[in-house]
Amino acid sequence: MKMLLSVEFPHEPFNALVRNGTCGEVIARILEAIKPEAAYFTEQDGTRAGVFVIEVKEPSAVPAIAEPFFLNFHANCKFRILMSPQDLQRAGLEALGRQWG
Repeated sequence: MKMLLSVEFPHEPFNALVRNGTCGEVIARILEAIKPEAAYFTEQDGTRAGVFVIEVKEPSAVPAIAEPFFLNFHANCKFRILMSPQDLQRAGLEALGRQWG
């Protein structure tokens, strides 16, 4: 299933990794391991952040995706399930509306 992974990087240890010249290498290793379909870096709530679209085959895969960010950056990770328009069409919204509306 497709997931949106949002990562917030605290200033430390990110700044220390930038100063010692290893930040890019660490990020490259993580991206190679998690193989995102898309990866973007931005600012979020005043901190550095990354937004990644990833394929998660089963829930037990989540630690392998999150731990590199936790261990290297002390980052906060949030996972959200993504649906394509076709997924949403298969969700049965009309039947759910009749059942619960």
